[in-house]
Amino acid sequence: MSDRFAGQTAIITGASRGIGLAIAERLVAEGAKVVITGRKADALAEAVAGLGGPDHALGVAGHAADTAHQDEAVTRAIDTFGSADLLVNNTGINPVYGPLMELDPDVARNVVEVNVLSALSWVQKTYKAWMSGHGGAVVNVASLSGIRPEPGIGMYGASKAMLMHLTKELAVEMSPRVRVNAVAPAVVKTRFAAALYEGREDAVAAEYPLMRLGAPDDIAGVVAFLLSGDAAWMTGRTLVVDGGLAAAGGG
Repeated sequence: MSDRFAGQTAIITGASRGIGLAIAERLVAEGAKVVITGRKADALAEAVAGLGGPDHALGVAGHAADTAHQDEAVTRAIDTFGSADLLVNNTGINPVYGPLMELDPDVARNVVEVNVLSALSWVQKTYKAWMSGHGGAVVNVASLSGIRPEPGIGMYGASKAMLMHLTKELAVEMSPRVRVNAVAPAVVKTRFAAALYEGREDAVAAEYPLMRLGAPDDIAGVVAFLLSGDAAWMTGRTLVVDGGLAAAGGG
């Protein structure tokens, strides 16, 4: 691994496991210090230990949409590691599976609150505390379901479509000091996505030209690229990371 993130600090939301933890592992391997968030303090402590301990990582427990939690994470990043150069909005929820005609509007509001509005708030707070004066890079973790319909997770997809447009708006508004991009994965083998493939993984994977589902590391590598100087002339873009699924299905 390179040291292309040496001297930089990344805040990664929803990073006690899955894609978020894989992103944290990749950034630490390339020299970054990381602040990871999640709801469970014990899971965060275990993740921090796996990332090399307090010299490399800090866990801050809380709800992603809680503004006091956001303030704490950003402040502790700067106080502990000296900066808040990079932000990955990875937290996402999909509390129900089923048709939109049966969706409780309060559940829909909560999906937008966590998947979109909290992401905006994390950007605002990190920008005001550090990036406005020092520059930085943001990556929002969206989804292929925000590009093409996915029955059963329609509100989740709608929120991710909104997040991708928000990425464009932020990229224009925050240029030239801060770059903002997004990734849109298809199904990645995590606990969060288990309902989409569990018990039928081979059949689901057969729909992908690359003949497998994604792994968290597949997304981590792309996120690291977008955060790095290798993507210095990219902003406002969403990179689809889907094993060829959209190409094969015309999505």
